[in-house]
Parts: sequence; structure tokens; C-alpha cells
Amino acid sequence: MHPAVRALLKTAARPYLAAGLYPYFFARGKLGYDPVYLSLLRRGGIADGARILDLGCGQGLLAAVLIAARRQYEAGAWPMGWPAPPSRTQLYGIELQERPANWARIALAGGASVQTGDLRHAVLPDADAVFILDVLHYLEPEAQQRVLEQVAHALRAGGTLFMRVADIAAGLRFGFTRVADRFSAIMRGQRVPPHHHRSLADWTAVLHSFGFAVVAEPMSAGTPFVNVLLTARAGSRPGRP
Repeated sequence: MHPAVRALLKTAARPYLAAGLYPYFFARGKLGYDPVYLSLLRRGGIADGARILDLGCGQGLLAAVLIAARRQYEAGAWPMGWPAPPSRTQLYGIELQERPANWARIALAGGASVQTGDLRHAVLPDADAVFILDVLHYLEPEAQQRVLEQVAHALRAGGTLFMRVADIAAGLRFGFTRVADRFSAIMRGQRVPPHHHRSLADWTAVLHSFGFAVVAEPMSAGTPFVNVLLTARAGSRPGRP
């Protein structure tokens, strides 16, 4: 791993020491093995001043990475060839569980607003980018539809939804992904709710029905999972700026 990338991950994880050893080591492990965070930084595409919503934000790792990225960039410790990370962003997260939400508030220290709430009933503010990473399968199919409809209305014209899902059509590797997800929830002391996965084709069709243009790419490199990142661009719609 490039020294600048290693320093970035350490910078993002370090604030979680204030919340306790478990959130700190979870952050170190998650940021170190999950490819999605570094991929989002390498690709760029989040504008300066963007209003960012992280739905099902957990302990706020996405916000921690974006904040750390800006600090590293301004300090001149940034991987060569990577686009500049966004600055002056407004970060807003919603998390169902109070404990990880509180860890996020402690670690982020005002760098993001994290609210406790159920996505099924959340009213979303306007946004330029929305992230839903490994979350929607915890909701019933009808609730998934409602959340995505809310996102479609919250995104400003040209805004982007970044959504990671596991492809139920991927056979045995999907089974491993599901087991690992359940085990992770148990290790965090959370109950394991029923899962409601879809195939990649089904997720893409749902997003198309809300007017999104969708690009899919594998997002589980270096892991045995079958995660896919869907980048969904919102078109212009009446009444949206």
C-alpha cells in the first residue's frame, strides 16, 4: 500500500479512539480491507461544497474518510494522480442504531451531522450526492422503493446516488456474502433482521424507473464478496434546480 494511502487510512481511523477501542479497531479493519472508500476517492466526482447524505451511515466512516482526505491533501500528503478530494462539503448521516451513531458524533467532532432514525420514515433534504452502502437489503422491498423514491426527489439535477449492493444472482459467492454480513452484525451486538436482496438486474431496473442513468462496477476486490457499486445519475425533473 502506498505510504500516502496508509497515512490517509490511519488519519481517518484515529479519531475513533475517542469513542473507544472497538470503534477504533473496527474503523481500522473496515477501512483497510473494504475497497469502496479508496475507490470513491480515486474516482472523484464529488464537487466542492456538495451536500452529501450518507443513509445508514453506521459509525460515520464515509464522513471520516472525506474529512481525513481533505486534511491529507492540504498537508501535501496525497497520492499522485488522484483527483483533489472535495472541500467545504456538508455531511449529513442517518443511522438506525444509537450506539454507532454516537460513536460517529464523538469521532467526527462536529465535522458531520449524524442523526438517529429509520430510513423508512426519513424525510431527506436536498442533496448533491447520496450514499447507500450495504444498507437497503435490511429493508422490505416496499420500503426499498420508498427510500429510492425519496432519494430521487432529494437529489438536485445532475446529482449522484452511490449505492452498493450484493448481487443475489451471483451463486455461491452471494451465499458467503450473506453469511459474512450476518456475522458482522452479531459481532457488533446488533440483532440480525431479515434480508431482502435483489439481483443486479432488478436493482438497475428499479433505479431506471426513478429516472436514474446507472453504471455498475464490481466493488469487492480483495475480498470473497459479490458487492457491486451502482453509480446512478439523476436527471433534471420539474421543480428541481
